Amino acid sequence: MRERERERERGRGRRRGSNRLAMGTPSITRKTTLTELAALVSEALEAAGIVATLSGGSAVSVYTENRYESEDLDFVTTALLEELKPVLEPLGFVHTGRPRLSVFEHPATRWYLEFPPAPLSFGGTYVDASECAVLSTPAGNVRIITATHSVMDRLIAAASWQDAPSLEQAVLVATQQSNDIDWDQIDSWVVAEGITNAREVIEFYRAVRRSLPGASS
Repeated sequence: MRERERERERGRGRRRGSNRLAMGTPSITRKTTLTELAALVSEALEAAGIVATLSGGSAVSVYTENRYESEDLDFVTTALLEELKPVLEPLGFVHTGRPRLSVFEHPATRWYLEFPPAPLSFGGTYVDASECAVLSTPAGNVRIITATHSVMDRLIAAASWQDAPSLEQAVLVATQQSNDIDWDQIDSWVVAEGITNAREVIEFYRAVRRSLPGASS
C-alpha cells in the first residue's frame, strides 16, 4: 500500500514538474536564494524521474534559515552524469568537473551543485531516499534529508574528524528544528555508532541540554 502511494506521489510530482517546465525554464539570477535554487533543481530532477536528495551543509542551510551558509548544494543520487546534464543544462548549469567530477556551476549564482553517489549514509547507518523529507517552498518542492538526519550527518562528521564547525552546525539544526527532531532515533543511532564517548558528542548533548544515552541520571 505504501509503495503504491509513493508511486502515485512520484507521478503527481512528475506531472507538476512537467507543467512548470511547459510554462518556461525557471530563471536563476544573482538574487536566487539557496533554498530557491535547491527547489528549482529538485523540481527539474523530479520531473525527469531522477531521485536526488539534498544533504550535507546545504541541508543545514535550509534547516537553519541560512544561519549557516553552505558553499554548494549536495544532491545524493544514483543518476549518472549523462542523465544529469540534459536536466541541468536547460537551467543554465555547466558541467565543470572541478573540484570534483560531479560538479556543475551556473554563471549567475555562487553556489555550485555536486552529486555524491547514493546511498545516503550517516556513519555506518544507511538511509533510503524514501525515508527522507519533501519540503514545500514557494519556489517548489525540495527532496531533502530530515532535520534528524541532518543532526546525525553533522554529528558523525564532528566526532570522526574532531571538527568544531560540524558540531556547531549539529547544534544549530537541533535548536532551530527542535520540534521536528526525533531524539529517540538520534539516541539509538549514537549508541549504535559507538560514539557516546566522543568529546564532540558529549559537548553536543550538553549544548542541547539532553542526557547522553547510557549516562547515569
